[in-house]
Amino acid sequence: MNPLYGSQHRLLQQEFETTALADRVEELIVLPEVSAEHKAFIESRDMFFLTTVDHRGYPTCSYKGGSPGFLKVLDEKTLAFPSYDGNGMFLSLGNIQANNKIGMLLIDFETPHRVRIHGTAGIDKQDPLTGEFPGASLIVRVAVTEIFVNCPRYIHKYQQVETSKYTPQAGFETPLTPQWKRIDAIQDVLPAQERARVRQQGGTITPEQYGELVMKGEA
Repeated sequence: MNPLYGSQHRLLQQEFETTALADRVEELIVLPEVSAEHKAFIESRDMFFLTTVDHRGYPTCSYKGGSPGFLKVLDEKTLAFPSYDGNGMFLSLGNIQANNKIGMLLIDFETPHRVRIHGTAGIDKQDPLTGEFPGASLIVRVAVTEIFVNCPRYIHKYQQVETSKYTPQAGFETPLTPQWKRIDAIQDVLPAQERARVRQQGGTITPEQYGELVMKGEA
């Protein structure tokens, strides 16, 4: 395993006299695989944050949400999660194709509690797990490099109000199309099937109307 700390970390640790503390923390909490306690927490989450790095070297932070269990622990070294319908940019998945190193941050805002994961990710368009995730277009598998609990001291406590109505669930039909796909300025670049869904859902809206829906929490 590559060392967790580089020279840039050591300089700051030396300046603030935390080198020994940092080494002890690493010794106590950083693991190379998923424990039983980690597994229970991971599979109870309905969201997490994913970091990837693009072709310019910029970190990309993405929110991933679904039903509890949409992030699966396949074994002590492997995780998997679905890629759902998005805005067609494929920023995170495109980044993974070029640089497979990723970071994941899982937070329980009610307890509070959090876990950080580093690993390497891959995408297989024929992944047999695809059928196990309703609404999935692709599956991302993550080979865990290191996982550790992070201090929850500065996590503000929040309570979930409701699950997103767009969350894919087995046996339930989600809304045909998100509101942003109804914006008139993008109709000429939407796939024909999506344009048909827009018509079924009431037709196009202006960017200003979409902005109003976002502000009212109706998007």
